[in-house]
Amino acid sequence: MEIPAAKTPRPMVSVALCTHNGAEFLGAQLHSILNQTRVPDEIVISDDASTDATLSLALEIFGDRTAPALTVMQNSTALGVTANFAQALAACSGDLLALCDQDDVWSPVKMEQMLAEFAGRPGLLLLHSDARLVGQDGEPMGATLFGALSLSAEEKRSVHQGIAFSVLLRRNIVTGATAMLRRELLERAEPFPASWVHDEWLAMIAAATGEMDMLEAPLIDYRQHGRNEIGVSSLTLRIGINRLRVSRADRNARLLNRAQSLADRVESSGFALTESDAQAIEEKLCHERIRSGLPASRARRLRPVVAEWSTGRYARYGLGLQDIVRDLTQPA
Repeated sequence: MEIPAAKTPRPMVSVALCTHNGAEFLGAQLHSILNQTRVPDEIVISDDASTDATLSLALEIFGDRTAPALTVMQNSTALGVTANFAQALAACSGDLLALCDQDDVWSPVKMEQMLAEFAGRPGLLLLHSDARLVGQDGEPMGATLFGALSLSAEEKRSVHQGIAFSVLLRRNIVTGATAMLRRELLERAEPFPASWVHDEWLAMIAAATGEMDMLEAPLIDYRQHGRNEIGVSSLTLRIGINRLRVSRADRNARLLNRAQSLADRVESSGFALTESDAQAIEEKLCHERIRSGLPASRARRLRPVVAEWSTGRYARYGLGLQDIVRDLTQPA
């Protein structure tokens, strides 16, 4: 008699949805979640001190529904994006956690397609996707998120081949609104350092300690309306020139703090990194220390910038020529 194979338990899926004065767009987002071909088991809304009808709208849409389970938290004082997402994620009880912004719209198959990847890849810690950029009223802008980020074929190939860590040491390519993660990753990543945005930190820890990947299909409409907490802007010539006029101090201090936080967490948590990844973290930290410590005088920066360029670290741990130009030209 043939014994049937044991069925893999259906994972519980939670959505961590953060809101702040989002009544204008929240309805479309909630309906897109409730109309998924695979509806999540739980939605956790963490509201960051909204003063509009955000929460009453959410409760009206859910009405007498018993599924998915709904948890609503309201902050009397705004925590900010990262702390609010940390709170929402901590309240989720699912095995898999989907990050969600208040003003986007999900493709009906987003959950189904992402869950299929996790089901077949037990080592996968975080998965993110492309997105279609749309305007305030949902009109297509003729562009995608990966296109706006100028994500190269080489970067995509590196992520698919399991070497996303080297990409993320240069720059972040993960947008939280498109991402899903295993609970195991959240446990590794907590607490989130103050110098990091939640999605960037989750991606970095996923790539450093396990497997991270992307789906190149656009699985959400990513709304750009001028009030996004974190939006998308392509590097136009005008934007690039304006950046060169801004003081370099704050950005370089932030990059140094982030590199230091990553090095500290790796050391304190005892993550089993490869020797090359551990060395890359130390080199990244060294690179940011040198950049942050460049002289105020532009003329005196030339020698140390050229010396750092000769090591190859501007290309390995930053934006290459873009960062070189910044370091040579931005005011102190």
